[in-house]
Amino acid sequence: MPERMVFCVKFQKQLPGLDEPPFDTELGRRIYENVSQQAWSQWMEFCKMLLNEYRLNPARPEDQEAIVKQMEQYFFGEGVRPPEQYVPPKST
Repeated sequence: MPERMVFCVKFQKQLPGLDEPPFDTELGRRIYENVSQQAWSQWMEFCKMLLNEYRLNPARPEDQEAIVKQMEQYFFGEGVRPPEQYVPPKST
């Protein structure tokens, strides 16, 4: 089966899309239709950093809401920045 292609909002070019929506919401459908696999992978890494730096718990509704807001900004807004105190890991 050929890969499903999307015009990725993050990279502004045609790239392979996700196999299915990441969640059953309007945002999940927007991501499915407009975000590439590559951009989604980058978001997942960025999200891990957010969870760690802000000590977010994905099981808490208020933290879920914060993550969703960051995700919307990451893909469909002006983008997001890492926390000011974030220090990227050093390459070895």
